[in-house]
Amino acid sequence: MVFSNRTATVLRMPYFCEMQLLILAVGRTDDRHLKDLLEIYTKRVGHHIRSDWEWVPDVKPNKNMNVALQRKKEGASILKRLASQDHVVLLDERGKQLSSQGLADYLQQKMNTVPKRLVFVIGGPYGFSQEVYARAQETLSLSKMTFSHQMVRLFFAEQLYRVFSILNNEPYYHE
Repeated sequence: MVFSNRTATVLRMPYFCEMQLLILAVGRTDDRHLKDLLEIYTKRVGHHIRSDWEWVPDVKPNKNMNVALQRKKEGASILKRLASQDHVVLLDERGKQLSSQGLADYLQQKMNTVPKRLVFVIGGPYGFSQEVYARAQETLSLSKMTFSHQMVRLFFAEQLYRVFSILNNEPYYHE
């Protein structure tokens, strides 16, 4: 399932943002409850900015495939979905950590400077290939803790909604 907000939206920010958010995630979300929550937050974010989720097929390991080869194959699928002008940010446990307010400031800055697409990438269970790390401009972390890549999707979708609530002074966010 691809969540998409393809219709024009009116932003409640003091300027018009032409930047698009794309979230690439390796593998499908299996749990129905997670899918439902992910869809709720995706629709909420869609009121503020054009955003799309795309699912990159995960590579099923077999006895002849090691983790490095699995990462490399998933990485090739990720790279195929990126345009040369995309600003790519990996969500990785070793990335820079931000508070919700810090993420709002970060996204505000990106909306002012990224001309086309800001792409966040959520890797599979074994992370990213070296080629994907090389293509990324930045790496962010949601926490020092390790989460399943399925849960990271929901946490990140909720944080995106929280960010736009902060930027629009909406009552969802409380310090």
